[in-house]
Amino acid sequence: MLSQRTPRPRRRFSHSLLSHHVRQNTTALPACDDRRALRRTLRQRRRALGHRDQYLASMALTRQLMQQTELRRARHVALYLPENGEIDPTPLVDWLHQRGARVYLPVLRPLVENRLWFVHWRFDTRLVLNRFNITEPDLRQSGDRVRRIAPWALDVVLMPLVGFDEQGHRLGMGGGFYDRTLAFAAEAHGPRPTLVGVAHACQQVERLPHQPWDVNLDMIVSDQRVLRPHTARA
Repeated sequence: MLSQRTPRPRRRFSHSLLSHHVRQNTTALPACDDRRALRRTLRQRRRALGHRDQYLASMALTRQLMQQTELRRARHVALYLPENGEIDPTPLVDWLHQRGARVYLPVLRPLVENRLWFVHWRFDTRLVLNRFNITEPDLRQSGDRVRRIAPWALDVVLMPLVGFDEQGHRLGMGGGFYDRTLAFAAEAHGPRPTLVGVAHACQQVERLPHQPWDVNLDMIVSDQRVLRPHTARA
């Protein structure tokens, strides 16, 4: 079990450092219908980034996100704790708190296969490793309904990506957790959050294989650019 943790402190960064952010291996991968091969290659790309490049990418991502209207207006925002080379969105937390927003983390729902809860990340939230060795809030706390929010009631969901393309398609870990949990977002009616995929620029693919059940993204934000795919619902 991990020790109790609180949202991470704000990290200071300079524009001079960000302007020297190393842009390597950012050429989009060619289209490929083999999802397993794509995941393997894209994971290798992001793991190849050193600590300094990971840090600078995280700071650049944060700056991009803070400029987006959807984040500036949001009051309920879900994000994730990075694992295995994923770009780190947590420097955004202090800025969200200053704006009066609540931050939520995904939790694997017990007894319901491949679906998520979103749990309020509070000062007393205890974090543990789930069955995939991914850090998440302890189920003994997240089982409390007061700490959870319905997915449709979120304003923004920041989703981790293994890969993405300009059409708004995402390549996830393969478990379908976000797709099943957010399937309602494809409906024409009813409230829904803005779905934002976040990733390193080196995780872009020219075209991703797309399945009917895949949930399209409204926006993709990397350390280098912001994409608003025309296939996503406005």
